[in-house]
Amino acid sequence: LYPALWRLESKGLVEAEWGLSENNRKAKFYRLTSDGRRHLRQETRTWEAYAAAVAKVLGASQPPVEGEG
Repeated sequence: LYPALWRLESKGLVEAEWGLSENNRKAKFYRLTSDGRRHLRQETRTWEAYAAAVAKVLGASQPPVEGEG
């Protein structure tokens, strides 16, 4: 997980800040930047288009349901 967070931070998609956890332990907190939110929206649109295409392929390959048609 941390290598992925470091990559996102180096690309400016997340920013990190040190603070204290609920247990008063030192912890690093991450949040999306405005660029990160934009990137997430684009990736979400791409994933939704991909998922819709896969659903069409799977739907086209389903055998007809008995009693329909």
